[in-house]
Amino acid sequence: MKNIAVYLGSRTPSNPIYAQTAKELGKKIAQEHYGLVYGGANVGTMKVLADASLEHQGTVIGVMPTVLFDKEILHPGLSEVVKVADMHQRKKKMMDLSDGFIALPGGCGTMEEIFEVITWRQIGVHNKPFVFLNIDKFYDGLKLYIDHAHELGFISDKDHAQIHFVSTVEEAINAVTTS
Repeated sequence: MKNIAVYLGSRTPSNPIYAQTAKELGKKIAQEHYGLVYGGANVGTMKVLADASLEHQGTVIGVMPTVLFDKEILHPGLSEVVKVADMHQRKKKMMDLSDGFIALPGGCGTMEEIFEVITWRQIGVHNKPFVFLNIDKFYDGLKLYIDHAHELGFISDKDHAQIHFVSTVEEAINAVTTS
């Protein structure tokens, strides 16, 4: 494993546990000598993640579409910046650059990104591991939905078995590096 992509929020949530976890994850990725691939922003928990990895001499690759470049939210300290035309190319490029994927708590964009990773694995576009880092029970409702969809037959046994929820940074790193 070389690079881990992390999907997470571009906003700062009211509960500090989410920023603390982003910081812990960024640090751990650097300490374990993995590269970090993320959306490239200098805002919200995305900034916290990148700052922590960079503070521990990590390699941080930011993938940002043109529309966000124009808003001047690019993190200034990145090891590498990949500029793409749009959000679709961003997701594809992040997938190409990464060997595993971790979803921290976030909003609709985070969900879109990790669900595309899941869907592309289901249809055979890639065979890379992914995990939801379920901090403070953030993803409990999503897990209920996934289990319910599986029970009803909308998600196959095979695909359901590939969807994992963990509660610590250590478990998340292990899930995407040992699968």
